[in-house]
Amino acid sequence: MNEKFALIIEDEEDLATIFSEALKAGGFQTEIIYDGYLAQQRLTEVCPDVVVLDLNLPHVDGNQLLIQIRDDKRLEKTRVLVATADAGMADMLDREADLILLKPISFIQLRMMAERMGSSEE
Repeated sequence: MNEKFALIIEDEEDLATIFSEALKAGGFQTEIIYDGYLAQQRLTEVCPDVVVLDLNLPHVDGNQLLIQIRDDKRLEKTRVLVATADAGMADMLDREADLILLKPISFIQLRMMAERMGSSEE
């Protein structure tokens, strides 16, 4: 059985680490990217099962990355979890994202969600 792959695109190091550890506990291999431009490049090289996406990133914002993911046929099965503290923005992106995570997000919440996603995917 192949381990699921999650790409975490978050510029706050502590939060990115929490996301990573929670997803690892849920059975995912993880990679963290702290910069929108680097994430944009990496998304042309990999096909993650899950992307945890912050909206406020340096160089290329999360909205642009979400559009890139949704426009890329290779990534049509990638589940996108948008992480934001902006409830208004969350409402606007509700149709684009598979799940909206309103910050602050607890480790336990994220781990339980990762476990459910890992067990529900083939």
